[in-house]
Amino acid sequence: MIRITCFCLIVFCSIATIGNAFATFVNEPASDDERHGQSQQFNTNNVVFGSDEESVVSKGVVSKGVLSKVVDDKKLPVLPKDTLPRELKFDSVPDGLGSELRVPQDNPLTKEKVELGRKLFFDPILSENNSVSCASCHQPELGFASNNELAIGINGKVGTRNSPTLLNRAFGAKFFWDGRSESLEDQALKPISSEHELGSSIDAALKRISESKDYVADFKNAFGGEQSVSEKNLAKALASFQRVLLMGNSPVDQFQSADYGALTDGERQGLWIYESRGGCWKCHSGGNYSDEDFHNTGVSYGKENRDIGLFETTGEQFDKFKFKTPTLRGVALTAPYFHDGSAKTLEEVVEFYSKGGAPDDKALDRNMTAVNLSEDDKKHLVLFLKALSR
Repeated sequence: MIRITCFCLIVFCSIATIGNAFATFVNEPASDDERHGQSQQFNTNNVVFGSDEESVVSKGVVSKGVLSKVVDDKKLPVLPKDTLPRELKFDSVPDGLGSELRVPQDNPLTKEKVELGRKLFFDPILSENNSVSCASCHQPELGFASNNELAIGINGKVGTRNSPTLLNRAFGAKFFWDGRSESLEDQALKPISSEHELGSSIDAALKRISESKDYVADFKNAFGGEQSVSEKNLAKALASFQRVLLMGNSPVDQFQSADYGALTDGERQGLWIYESRGGCWKCHSGGNYSDEDFHNTGVSYGKENRDIGLFETTGEQFDKFKFKTPTLRGVALTAPYFHDGSAKTLEEVVEFYSKGGAPDDKALDRNMTAVNLSEDDKKHLVLFLKALSR
């Protein structure tokens, strides 16, 4: 379940604890049909991440997030509200992730930097015309991703790729679909100067921040000194916030910790398929269900002007059409899927991989082979993925 390493101080319990209490409340795990029926009892328009009350997301309900407005046949970016808990905690890692956070020595996590990064993340001040924020493409209710096929930026400009989730990027080795950044600090600044995203420049963004007395005080509080509003500190604050966006302690993790009632029969069967003939583990490995590597799985094969992916970063011919392996944690929240947003549902994703992606693609990754899952296998695998997202 989504914990975002946060504890609500008002009720003195974490979302993970609430989830465990809910799992323990029932003597027998709900059937797949019963669990699906439970999810329909909640209004997804009121979904919040880790509120003082029990999160609807923890019961597996997927919010539709904030929908883009259409003006003159053009989608405009949204400005989601900050629905996260008032207090974010960063001194523990949710069960199942299995390792410590990757935190650079020159940017240790502090409450002040996390809070400053959070404020900046939801504030359109980083965009050229104050119309779009980081959260516009990375909505909390959508697993810090977007419900648009391709990212929608400033003035409705459409990007070339789907917005990836920010969940568990604290465990990342390289960032962006094409791996062009090697740290969260470097990654955090690039959207500001992208003409298709925030459409500004670092200097212009820093000037706007410096004109705000509140932000000047916030930067001084976080970093000290009279000249604390800087490019380096802006990157450190944004990266610090992103490092505490963690998801773990799902029913799958609980099952693997000997709570055998945490999963239904269908979800357990899906886990077995993932671990065996489905072959998912070959790329979606480790506690974060990603090998942090790049693969050509055949997505967009045969399309005109196909995105060349990792090749843009390395210039190596064998890297053409390779893209970063995304985490499977929270995947039920982050539709549409693939770097081009071409798969609308998890069912479509499973079908694509069951057929082996694009078998005619001569550059296809060697791990990609047709596994020809049965209809029941596909259903169970989707149930497993949804369980990994609670």
